[in-house]
Amino acid sequence: RELVLLGVLKGAMMIMADLFRLLNHDHVEIDWITLSSYGDSTSSSGVIRMLREPDLDLAGRSVLVVDDITDSGLTLSWLLANLSSRGVGSVDVLSLLRKPELVKAEVPLRYLGFDIPADFVVGYGMDYAQRFRNLPYIATLEFPSER
Repeated sequence: RELVLLGVLKGAMMIMADLFRLLNHDHVEIDWITLSSYGDSTSSSGVIRMLREPDLDLAGRSVLVVDDITDSGLTLSWLLANLSSRGVGSVDVLSLLRKPELVKAEVPLRYLGFDIPADFVVGYGMDYAQRFRNLPYIATLEFPSER
């Protein structure tokens, strides 16, 4: 079946690129969506804003949402409801990281890289106030007030 990889910008850009190169599939399309619930904070505001809509018509399509990290699950839960309202044929979710102790909304993750503690992480596409995305590894970001 045809597959659409739907990357959640900007954090999923690295994993999306790596996954796309590894897929041995006849027909894979990619698209992007930008959601915001953090701003420049280290925790979600709980208010989800869609800053960029998908370009492709996803109705009836098989979609794999590619996300960098699942904290509360609220953003992904909102996205799955939004995709459902668009008539997506099927949707699965890949999340590189999940913080199980922060989960407020259970989201069915078909593919999960790693469970991690509730520390704030950066690198491999993940940022703090648009910094550190370019690190080729994932690191915990410590803040002076936490020491």
